[in-house]
Amino acid sequence: MALLRLTLHYARPYWGWIAAVFVLQLLATIAALWLPSLNAQIIDRGIAQGDTDFIWSTGGLMLAVSFGQLAAAVAAVYCGARASMAIGRDLRRGVYRKVDSLSTLEATRFGAGTLITRGTNDVQQVQMLVLMTLNFMISAPIMAVGGIIMALREDAGMSWLVWASVGVLAVIVGFLVRLLLPLFRQMQERVDDINSVLREQIMGIRVVRAFVREPFEAARYRVANDNITRISVQVGNVFVLMFPIIMMVLHIATAAVLWFGGHRVAAGDVEVGSLTAFLQYLLQILVAVMMGVFMVMMIPRAVVCAERLRELFDTESTLAFPAEATAATPHRGRVEFDGVTFGFPGAERPVIKNVSFTAEPGKTTAIIGSTGSGKTTLLGLALRLFDPQEGSVRIDGEPVSALTREQLARTVSLVPQRPYLFSGTIASNLRFGKSDASDEELWEALRVAQGEDFVRAKEHGLEEPVSQGGTSVSGGQRQRLSIARALVAKPLIYLFDDSFSALDVATDARLRAALPAATEGATTIIVAQRVSTITEADQILVLEDGEIVGRGTHDELLAANEVYQEIVRSQLDEAEAA
Repeated sequence: MALLRLTLHYARPYWGWIAAVFVLQLLATIAALWLPSLNAQIIDRGIAQGDTDFIWSTGGLMLAVSFGQLAAAVAAVYCGARASMAIGRDLRRGVYRKVDSLSTLEATRFGAGTLITRGTNDVQQVQMLVLMTLNFMISAPIMAVGGIIMALREDAGMSWLVWASVGVLAVIVGFLVRLLLPLFRQMQERVDDINSVLREQIMGIRVVRAFVREPFEAARYRVANDNITRISVQVGNVFVLMFPIIMMVLHIATAAVLWFGGHRVAAGDVEVGSLTAFLQYLLQILVAVMMGVFMVMMIPRAVVCAERLRELFDTESTLAFPAEATAATPHRGRVEFDGVTFGFPGAERPVIKNVSFTAEPGKTTAIIGSTGSGKTTLLGLALRLFDPQEGSVRIDGEPVSALTREQLARTVSLVPQRPYLFSGTIASNLRFGKSDASDEELWEALRVAQGEDFVRAKEHGLEEPVSQGGTSVSGGQRQRLSIARALVAKPLIYLFDDSFSALDVATDARLRAALPAATEGATTIIVAQRVSTITEADQILVLEDGEIVGRGTHDELLAANEVYQEIVRSQLDEAEAA
C-alpha cells in the first residue's frame, strides 16, 4: 500500500504521459496479437491453396502492422521514460525537502547513512519499478488476456494447456516472491550499514591514520561488505532458479502443443495454420507471464524501499515553523532565556536546567564551563535547533517558535564548534548567508576574521576552489572563513560556539580586537573554553551540569565564584588572571 500511495501521489502531474503510454501499449499489443492470425491465414489459404496474390497482400499488411507495432512500442517507451524519470525527480526533491525540514533530533535518530540511502538508492528502486511498469506491466496483462482469447478462438479444444501453463507459472511466482520479500528488506538495511561505515571512515580518515587503525576499520568495512554480499548472493540464487524453471515450463508447453496439436491435425479437428497460430499465442501468453514475473521480482524490493520512504515522509518534525510571518521580525536582537529546561530523548536527566539570562544588544555575553555542561545546547536553543521542554526563548519579546525560518535566518548567525564549508569557492561559502554581498563586503569580513592574508595568497583569491567540508584548507583557516561567513550576513545576533579554539593566541587577540567594531550594535554570545577569549565580555555565565552557577564580569567572578576560579587557575597563572 505504501508503494501504491507513494507512486500515485507523485504521478498526478504526469497522467497525460501515462495515458499516452497506455494507448500506445494497447495499439502495439493489438498489432502483436493480430500478426499470428494473419500468419495462419497465409498458411491455410495462401500456401495451401496456392493463392499468390493473397500471400503478397496479406504479407504486405503484416509488414505494415509490424512497423506500426514498432513505432507504437518506441513511442510508449519514450513516454514511459519521461513520466518515470519525472516522478523520480519529484520524489528525490520531496525526500530532500523532508530531510531539510527535520529537526536535529529526528535527523540524528535516522542517521546520515540511511538518509543518504533513502534519498538515492530507495528512490531509484521505486523509479525503476515505475519505468518497468509503464513499459511492461501495461502490455503484459493485455498481451496475456488477448492471447488467451485469440488462442481459444483458434482452437478451444486445447485451452486446458493454456490454463495449466499459466497456473504453474503463477504458483512459481508466488513462491519466489515469498522468498524474496524478506531478503530485499535485509538488503536495504545492509546498504544502510555499508553507507554508514564508509561515510564514517571517509569523514574520520585523519583520526584513523593518526591512531593507525586502518586494519580495524578495514575489518569493519569487510564485515559490512560481506553481509551485503551474502544477502545479494541469496537473492541471486533465487533469480538463478527462476529463469530455468520458467524456460522449462515454456518448452514443456511448446512440446505439449506440438504433441496434442499434431494428433488433432491428423484427425482433421484443426488446420496447420490454426495450430501454428495457437502455438504463437501460447508463447505470447507465456512471454507476457514472464514479463509479469520479471516485474514481480522487482516489486518486493520496491515495496521495501517505498515503506522506508513512507516512514521518512510520515515522520513529523518536532519543530514546526510558521508558514507565514505572524510575529514581528526582530529589529534589536535582545535574547531572553526564561526558565529553560531541555533534555535529549532517552537521557536520564536534562542537559539544561532552569536557565534564565538576558543578552542585550551591543553587548557580549560569554558562556564558559566544563565539557558537557550544556554550552553548545544553549546556543542550539537560541537558534531553535530544538525547542525547550520547559520555559521559553525569546528574541525582542517574541518566542523563537513564532518566527519563520526566514525571520530567524536573517536575525541569527552561528559559527559552529566544528566549522563546515561547502564545495564551491571561498566566495560562494562567504555568501551563504547573503547571496548578494559584494566582493568588498567579503574582503571586509575576511579582514575582521583575520583571513584576508591567506585568501589573497591563494592563486584565485575569492574564487579559490573549496572541497566538500573545507578539507582543502587548514583547521584555523576553515574557522576564520566560518567567522567571516557569519560577519557577511550582518545579523542582529552572533553566536560563536567555541569558534576561536583553532586559532593561535596572537590571531585570537587580533580577531577579538577587531570584532567589536564589526558587530557594533548586535548581540554577541560567545561559548569559549579559553578564559583569555572572554575576559572583556560584558557578562560571563558559568555553566556547571546544565545550570548557571555564576554570572558577572571577569573581575567579579574571579573574586567570588569558585567554579570560575578553578577554570582560571587551570589555564592562567595569577599575573595573567589579574
